[in-house]
Amino acid sequence: MLSRLGEKIWADWIWFPEGHGWADLTDHDGQVFPKTQDLWVTLPIALFFLVCRQIFERFVATPLASLLGVCDKQRVRAPPNPTLESFFCSTSKNPTQSSIESLSKQTGCSVRQVQRWFRRRRNQDRPSKLKKFREACWRFTFYLIAFFAGLAVLVDKPWLYDMKQMWDGFPKMPLLPSQYWYYMIELGFYVSLLFSVASDVKRKDFKEQIIHHVATISLISFSWLVNYIRAGTLIMLVHDSSDYLMESAKMFNYAGWRKSCNFIFIIFAAVFIFTRLVILPFWIIYTTWVYPLTLYPPFLGFYFFNGLMLVLQALHIFWAVLIVRMVIKFLPGNDIVEDERSDREETESEDEDVGREQRGKFQNGHVQNGHTLLNNNHSKVD
Repeated sequence: MLSRLGEKIWADWIWFPEGHGWADLTDHDGQVFPKTQDLWVTLPIALFFLVCRQIFERFVATPLASLLGVCDKQRVRAPPNPTLESFFCSTSKNPTQSSIESLSKQTGCSVRQVQRWFRRRRNQDRPSKLKKFREACWRFTFYLIAFFAGLAVLVDKPWLYDMKQMWDGFPKMPLLPSQYWYYMIELGFYVSLLFSVASDVKRKDFKEQIIHHVATISLISFSWLVNYIRAGTLIMLVHDSSDYLMESAKMFNYAGWRKSCNFIFIIFAAVFIFTRLVILPFWIIYTTWVYPLTLYPPFLGFYFFNGLMLVLQALHIFWAVLIVRMVIKFLPGNDIVEDERSDREETESEDEDVGREQRGKFQNGHVQNGHTLLNNNHSKVD
């Protein structure tokens, strides 16, 4: 039964245009074609990346952080309090005004002490600046190497300059050794990111990042299976062309090098918008969505591949909006670029400002729903 189900799922008519099928991807006459079992190679490669990352962050990124002056402020830890800790872990990290007043009565602490405890407790869970720098340094190194390696792989390929040639001879396009390793290394890296997502710095777009990783892994894997490799190499190159700039801007941000950070971020924003919102949709997606219809009738694999492309494009638009917002924020005041996806650590001065504001509003009689106004849910960025 399972074999019959497998035959139906992997039927030629689903994944290939009419007149073609899996038999076209059989090795012959010294020509090699992609195979499903090749994808298992990405698992040991992903584990290799995880090990390399630990070594890199310890012996390269950490000394570099010290050299650039990356340092963390001394954090004041929240004193042990079982009642507040239970509420923090099980109910909310940002209690409402009524919850703060209730907790104040339960613990015998003042409202200000409860507010201060939650602020310090939230700060304890935020990743250190050194951790964020090391993560950005690792990704910068990979994306930079991957981008120039991708250029080396594609610089002499005709479909880099005339994208319609990615369909020339499809699907009977032999696999080149350079394409094999480019694919396996890129896919292995994205799998390693999925493995490490639990320990990586969590930002506001955490869900979008997970969707991006899953869509990217699915897209690369599927393009390998059905020999969309020419399109896949172009897609990977476009993505790597801006990612290393973003990671380098983060590194200078954490080091406090404002002018360098702002300058690199401007370049990154321009490259990101041009590659992700111009080249990808109007050149690459056009060549994978519109042009093939002049060669073959549509088939399910065609829709599946381009559906994943549209998911990535939607994420690119989402991130482009965040990037433009950041550019607008720092340009007028020449201030440092701050990642809108991250939370900035709450400070003692901010806490005191909130306290004075609440006392002032209470004394003036401004109340809301029977309580003094309280904004205990800061949405700062880092």
